[in-house]
Amino acid sequence: MDKIRLGRTELMVTACSFGALPVQRRGVEDAVKLLRKAYDGGINYFDTANMYTDSEMKLGLALSDVRHNIVISTKSGGKDKATVTAHIENSLRMLKTDYIDLFQFHNPAAMPMPDDENGPYAAALEAKKKGYIRHIGITNHRLKLAQSCIDSGLFETMQFPFSYIGTAEEIDLARRCKKADMGFIAMKGLAGGLLNNAKACMNFIKQYDNVVPIWGIQTEEELDEWLALENAGDFAITDEIKAIIERDRKELCGNFCRSCGYCLPCPAGIDIPQAARMSRLLRRSPYKPYMSDEWHKKMHMIDDCRGCGACASRCPYGLNTPKLLKEMLADYDEFYAEHKD
Repeated sequence: MDKIRLGRTELMVTACSFGALPVQRRGVEDAVKLLRKAYDGGINYFDTANMYTDSEMKLGLALSDVRHNIVISTKSGGKDKATVTAHIENSLRMLKTDYIDLFQFHNPAAMPMPDDENGPYAAALEAKKKGYIRHIGITNHRLKLAQSCIDSGLFETMQFPFSYIGTAEEIDLARRCKKADMGFIAMKGLAGGLLNNAKACMNFIKQYDNVVPIWGIQTEEELDEWLALENAGDFAITDEIKAIIERDRKELCGNFCRSCGYCLPCPAGIDIPQAARMSRLLRRSPYKPYMSDEWHKKMHMIDDCRGCGACASRCPYGLNTPKLLKEMLADYDEFYAEHKD
């Protein structure tokens, strides 16, 4: 499989790489089988995080015996030196390794700075000095912060949502990273599940030779599809793919929920990442699962919204989440009335 140089880290990672957040939803045996199949299929880069429950543990079980052949990145959302240090040490244990190729600050609200002796960056520098980590990167969902991180020169990689329905400024981050010799890791290449044509998503990203997509993979069928597309090597932006991209951009671009989950937890128990995209999910994916009594009840938890604004305050995209949820519920009820058997 072709490899991409991950900026000045000099790490060479496969052009089709593995986002390991979804494996936390699989049983241990199934997850280990899936991860091993990805490795056997040619993937050498696996991205996980401390907060992805047992994802690191499953990676360690599946791939510790081939550690020298793979690149692992993980993350910590810790806000101080002690927490980040503990996270790094725990990651090493879970991953069954004595080093992490790429350590990333996990979506911080402000840029970690090396001059804060008790801050997260100090923990990363100390861990690097000890050989626990080899490179330092950052992940984010906030455009202005991401731009500042690139300009700072403090980070070797940037991980950011990247798909063809992103804004022009979001997509331009890839160019800015290339100019700064900074690795660019693309998460949410399917826009959190709103995009349903894998080939169009892959071929769009292939236009950027410095972008490494980490596809969030949960099933063998998904893995097989990504590997087949990668191995076929047909990455042309044909008229058919242009039409798909143009249609999706027309329908989806703008203020939409990316399903990043940073709005959670909701005090009223609302499943915001799903509920806030319901109109699009109903029309872009099989809708019948959302016609169940379970989902009807879950959507009507929006009636219990307290209007506290906690979700909106945490949204990195500045969405008016309570207003959006009310709109989604009204549309859901109309759709439910028309399509419920």
